[in-house]
Amino acid sequence: MPHLFERLTGRESDPVEAGNGVRHIMALSLSKTADGLINPKLVLSWLLGVLGVPAAFIGMLVPIREAGALLPQVLMAGYLQSMRERRWVWVLGSTGQGIAALLIAGVALVVEGWAAGLAVCLILVGLAISRAACSVSYKDILGKTVGQARRGAVTGSAGSVASGVVFIFALLLVTGVLQTKTSVIGAIAVAGVMWLLAALTLAQLREEDSETDGPADVSSYWRILREDVNLRRYIMVRGLLVSTALAPPYLVVLGTQAGSTALGMLGALVLASSAAGFISAYVWGWMADRSSRLMLLLAGVLGALTMAAAMGAHLAEMTGEIWVIPTILFGLMVAYHGVRQARSTYLVDISPQDRRSVNAAVANTLIGVILLLSGLLGGALTWIGPLGALSCFTVMSLTGGFMALSLKPV
Repeated sequence: MPHLFERLTGRESDPVEAGNGVRHIMALSLSKTADGLINPKLVLSWLLGVLGVPAAFIGMLVPIREAGALLPQVLMAGYLQSMRERRWVWVLGSTGQGIAALLIAGVALVVEGWAAGLAVCLILVGLAISRAACSVSYKDILGKTVGQARRGAVTGSAGSVASGVVFIFALLLVTGVLQTKTSVIGAIAVAGVMWLLAALTLAQLREEDSETDGPADVSSYWRILREDVNLRRYIMVRGLLVSTALAPPYLVVLGTQAGSTALGMLGALVLASSAAGFISAYVWGWMADRSSRLMLLLAGVLGALTMAAAMGAHLAEMTGEIWVIPTILFGLMVAYHGVRQARSTYLVDISPQDRRSVNAAVANTLIGVILLLSGLLGGALTWIGPLGALSCFTVMSLTGGFMALSLKPV
């Protein structure tokens, strides 16, 4: 283990840290791969569409997963500070995600229609809360068990492994090697097993006891929100731009309604999403360092244009073509990654050093609420079809982009 970790990081390390580093890479690779295999925006949305689930349920997948992973973090963070061995929070969260994924696979095998949609959404609540436990604890665990100069290598190596596996999964779908919906259900079950293995791996981490503190005073968060006008405006902008995250399942619905239920379509969607992140990451990062406000505007406008293009393609009866929805999704995911990069950069830039974590906690909690409300609104609008939800999200994205110009310059 020491030699493997030293080759990956390019630095010498003691045997304990090297062993911890390899366990981190293994656990995080398994977790990130599982996340890519279940992907609520694409894989779950496509599967529920094939199972005949109403669009309102499909539209709630992303709000449930994202909001459920954000809302509990304020409370969890306080209790995490009272624990001496904090890896167990991540282990519990990974175990919960694994069990939830296996339950979703089981439901998809035996249930269809609205019952399948309701069951999957309820199980996804548990998966999201478990994800929150992993999210709130991981940076703390990594900081305790791996040196500062090696942490990037740990997370980067895990991300590369996961991206490679998900890319192979997409190619298997595109080329027709995986030919049935059962193979997609099998991939979700594999994701469940991966999360369980990840929990088992990180449980073996050698972690020194932490100093304990009492739970944080949550009321202080809201006092900051009342006093900081620009932070409130930033949360409003970010809340409007969640539309870029909520829209992809409705693109999948447009494709399945037009008859594009082939697994090749799902593979093309996964490839388009992966390519968007890979190609746009550097450009968005360069732009964020120069003007994150302008970047929010550009990402919001791009998101609105791609959603409008999807509606136009639907009205022109082009969404049944296998290349149309993946091409539009590519543009939408470029916008989504731009929003993510810009919002993170802007929040760090405007926050005093001693308030960055507090500002992030406040923003994440309120964004969780906005995600749920926006998801419910989008689901309600599906009574007139997916175009109703996409119309709403188009307006939100455009409004959020232009409202970003009202933010305080950095």
